Amino acid sequence: MIRIENLTVRLPDFTLNKVSLHAATGEFFVLLGPTGAGKTVLLESVAGLLPVARGSIHLKGREVTRLAPERRGIGIVYQDSALFPHLTVRENIQYGLRYCRAERPRSERQFAYLVKALGLEGLLHRSVVNLSGGEKQRAALARALVVEPDLLLLDEPLSALDPNFREEIRDLLKTLHANTGITVLMVTHDFAEARYLADRIAIINGGRIEQTGSAEAIFMRPATPFTARFVGMHNLFEACFEGRQATIGAHRFQLGHPPETRHRYLAFRPEDVHLHPPGPVDGLANPMAGTVRSLAHQGMFSEVTVHTPALDYRALLTAATVFQMRLSPGDPVVGFIAPEALHTL
Repeated sequence: MIRIENLTVRLPDFTLNKVSLHAATGEFFVLLGPTGAGKTVLLESVAGLLPVARGSIHLKGREVTRLAPERRGIGIVYQDSALFPHLTVRENIQYGLRYCRAERPRSERQFAYLVKALGLEGLLHRSVVNLSGGEKQRAALARALVVEPDLLLLDEPLSALDPNFREEIRDLLKTLHANTGITVLMVTHDFAEARYLADRIAIINGGRIEQTGSAEAIFMRPATPFTARFVGMHNLFEACFEGRQATIGAHRFQLGHPPETRHRYLAFRPEDVHLHPPGPVDGLANPMAGTVRSLAHQGMFSEVTVHTPALDYRALLTAATVFQMRLSPGDPVVGFIAPEALHTL
């Protein structure tokens, strides 16, 4: 549906370097990366808002690299909604129809469907200046979709919203995608959003693609150290491998499978660590005895950093577990990690 090949975009202080991606018809594809990674640069290049130095962009088998934005068949929604403040909600939604060749009855049906699906019936005559953040994003989605674009671009559409509105718009996006089957390319720095919405994900860093794959593959089998850290696999250590065994200082870990020859790192997610007081524990593998260095409370969960002579690792426990164990800095503990939860890269 959309194919990006070796796309290079040069700006005064940033370069998007030889990016290649493809998304199938009806796919919800998420571009995930930190601030400044090049996500919006890529999105605006696809939309035709930035000049391309090299490479090509194909949409539905048609090259659109040099086409004007209005001729690409693309809708876009920004994080700040970018509605016209001097127009009503209705006028904002219908603005793009003046440039659309769709027959009037079809446009009216699409308008009516979106107004109902996005809960905008009571807002059509209001000024957009007085709308809440969630209402503005719903109106912006309707404006982008009313012209029935081939591709919908979403530039961090949830990041400027408070938690309640963010969940509302996230759920609406999932429902709209399921009901319309439109192809979506969304950028975000929030991997919780990406996991919830994406069929596939690409990780971008410094203008380059680090990894592309399913949400499960990205989060459970990261291919690079950057991807591992970015998706929360904070326990990442250089290791020596021999067969199904990894060695880090005095620690020897039994692996669920032998690593590839080129692999240099051992990684595991904090939530996969089982933390216990010192003493015998049956049925758990790969003990890591140490002392609590710090506790970071995060609402219902707490991240516990454990110090050992060879490494410091993190464990994610429920707040109730931390309370029951009465954990404090300096307490001795033993962490266990199942061989199947160990990842090599």
